[in-house]
Amino acid sequence: MELKFVDPRALKDNPDKARRSNSSPQADALLLATIKAVGIVQPPVVALEADGGNGFVIDAGHRRVKQAIAAGLEEIAVLVIERAEDGGAMRSLAETLAHEHLNPVDQWRAIDRLIALGWTEEAIASALGLPVRQIKKLRLLANVLPAMLDHMATGDMPDERQLRTIASAPLDEQKEVWKKHKPSKGDRQVTWWSVAQGLTKTRMYAKHASFGDDLAQAYGIAWVEDLFAPADEDSRYTTDVEAFLGAQQEWMTNNLPKRGVIAEVGSYGEVKLPLKAERVYGKPGKSDHTALYLDREGRVQAQAYRLPAAKKPKGAAGTVDGDGENPIVTTKPRPDVTRKGGEMIGDLRTDALHEALSRAPIEDDTLMALLVLAFAGQNVTVASGARDISYYGAASLGQHAALLFDQEGKLDFDMDTVRIAARSVLVDVLSCRENRSASGVVARVAGDVIAADGYLPNMGTDDFLSCLSRPALETACTDAAVPPRQKVKDTRTALVEHFREGRFVHPAARFAPDPAALSTWLAKHEPTEAEGSEPGVLDAQSDETAGDGSDQDAIGVDDDAAWAIAAE
Repeated sequence: MELKFVDPRALKDNPDKARRSNSSPQADALLLATIKAVGIVQPPVVALEADGGNGFVIDAGHRRVKQAIAAGLEEIAVLVIERAEDGGAMRSLAETLAHEHLNPVDQWRAIDRLIALGWTEEAIASALGLPVRQIKKLRLLANVLPAMLDHMATGDMPDERQLRTIASAPLDEQKEVWKKHKPSKGDRQVTWWSVAQGLTKTRMYAKHASFGDDLAQAYGIAWVEDLFAPADEDSRYTTDVEAFLGAQQEWMTNNLPKRGVIAEVGSYGEVKLPLKAERVYGKPGKSDHTALYLDREGRVQAQAYRLPAAKKPKGAAGTVDGDGENPIVTTKPRPDVTRKGGEMIGDLRTDALHEALSRAPIEDDTLMALLVLAFAGQNVTVASGARDISYYGAASLGQHAALLFDQEGKLDFDMDTVRIAARSVLVDVLSCRENRSASGVVARVAGDVIAADGYLPNMGTDDFLSCLSRPALETACTDAAVPPRQKVKDTRTALVEHFREGRFVHPAARFAPDPAALSTWLAKHEPTEAEGSEPGVLDAQSDETAGDGSDQDAIGVDDDAAWAIAAE
């Protein structure tokens, strides 16, 4: 055997080499980085060519030679041996089969040894072709209890999540838990789940904190980085739950909104609102209240609610048939959407309608028709669904029409101003809420005309899905291709997860009005024609607006002026 220095480009591949498949790009990149940092640690083995040639054939180290060329090395050391009768085929196979990577425990110990010898984490990462974060992880894992490391080195390894929990715990706690769960003689397996469970501590994450560094310092909170978390997110946490929650509470106290309160939560993490309070599922109004509370992960959450002046008494659960002594009680089946679900739909539908009225493309003639339609709503006197303010008579809406007048009190406007005023009036008047401000079927017609369905939010939330019956949930599963679960709760959870990044709108929430309800409304408000008049002319005795329309036609009001009058 002889050591020589040769040009790696002059070496020839052995046609009898055992490894024929290509190595992974990651493995090649790692070897290249190592060669660039520390050179070739183990020289390749070569032999003279057959038939008296002067060149060398590689017996072992094909990847080392290839990456040395990629690194731009002009010369490398090789071990020259006698050529075997089989061309080195057996030697190549034996070396390949005998090759074994370092187990994770040995990697952890080796990196700690390099650190002790003066290597920096950055230098180790560069030499091994690994991210610095990976080196930090390995260094953390080297803090595992030595007795546990010895067992892991036998091949019985916990999964990454369990390993993270174990490595993050103090050594004295690891020692106590290991005493209870270490394998008995003859048993080679450890129940790592039990070990990790015994060392698990509740973590409160910095990304969930509303308070800043000042309160963190005041409460003595020291953040620890989770080295196993993705590198692009804030993974800092603390196990001092009491201090974290105290800082969150103080932040809520210092940042209470107007009409705000700090609320408690129930055993399942649900917020406890004041007595008789009703949740607001859409956009809160000026008179609504806000409850701040902490969820199970310690995050500050807000829930809008309103306190109604009076609450209607609940109706009977069923009907009674029969007479006298033996009445037959029949209970009504639970509807697909509960009363609460109907209220949620009303809130969400109203917000979507207002959003569409404010921003959706609406033709001028349609806008004019909607404005007339709005004042035919059943909620006119007007009880506003937008600002919870009651207007007794349309004259109170003059604040929008006032935009159409100049400083001298003369009507002076352009179509853009008219459109703004008309949209504002529609937003103030039309409402789908389940209270005295509901406009009835006309609001549904308006939303359908301007495609307000597109402004409805994702209703695939636990709050709304809990309002659906089992058949309604299973129908939603069928439409979303989500297999229903045996338990209703599990079915809701599956739907929430499915629609987390998507959008679900329950058919009952869409604006298209019920045909029967619309027909009833049309029949109720069907205009009567004056006797002997042409079709389309209303009887002045039966419709007070006929006089207004006649005057308007008589004085020749143009379209823009008609807009302004309608808006006023």
